Amino acid sequence: MSDLPNLVWLRAFEAAARLQSFTAAAEELGLTQAAVSHQVRSLEKSFGITLFIRRARHLELTQLGHAYYPSVAQALTDIAYSTRGLLGHAQTRTVTLRAPVSTAVLWLAPRLGAFHSAHPHIRIRLISAVWADSTQDEDVEIDLRLGPSGWFDRRAHLLATESVIPVAQPQLAEQLKSVDQLFGQTLIHIHGYQDHWLRLSEQTGVPLKDRSAPLYVDTSLAAIEMAASGAGVAMLMRRYAELPLSLGRLAPVAGAEIPMGQGHYLMPAAGEAPNSAEVAMVRDWVVSLFC
Repeated sequence: MSDLPNLVWLRAFEAAARLQSFTAAAEELGLTQAAVSHQVRSLEKSFGITLFIRRARHLELTQLGHAYYPSVAQALTDIAYSTRGLLGHAQTRTVTLRAPVSTAVLWLAPRLGAFHSAHPHIRIRLISAVWADSTQDEDVEIDLRLGPSGWFDRRAHLLATESVIPVAQPQLAEQLKSVDQLFGQTLIHIHGYQDHWLRLSEQTGVPLKDRSAPLYVDTSLAAIEMAASGAGVAMLMRRYAELPLSLGRLAPVAGAEIPMGQGHYLMPAAGEAPNSAEVAMVRDWVVSLFC
């Protein structure tokens, strides 16, 4: 069956064709619009044909797309019915996903509910890199890491480069109109990222002040709680700051932002066995979160 297309791509094609929208298909599948569009383009590229006419507000199947859709829809329906008949609705597949602790808590966990609603047969075992030593690499099917490019080999897939911003309790942030005023506050340093304040100073040309002793924490999660309590100002990855910013617990300070010099990378699988359809779905979901 060497000519069998990728089933994940077929599922995206079927949903997009049925709903006539990448956006609606993405909502149904628990992915982003960009991920669904990418999967459909991958299917088209593998065939060397165009399946959709992409209009401004909707999709239209091409003649080849119209010819292909009924058989794909029927095949996926047959697979679903056959699986239910053989194994029942209770069948689940566990996929182990490892990620940095702050990425797991602040970026992945808030989005897991939507994925589970769309894919109730897939159970994600999300483990934090803090406990990485308790899990062998061969037991991790999807490994998400954060660091500079020099830490990883060329097989690692860059998902996104990151930036950092200063944040503070909203009332305090409102009072700080400039980086100079910001540097007059108690600065919260995160272990491993102590250079962020110095780099902000160098980028803006504003010297650091020696007004008060800085605070040191070992995770972004702790920095968020300290900043939200009014203890000082923290430099956070913008991605990590999104949730507390949206909840009104923190606010950006002085519109400052600098490159982090690091990115999130998807590591190559440790095992040699081919990925299952469930692992591929979770992997595509993770990629879509960083598009």
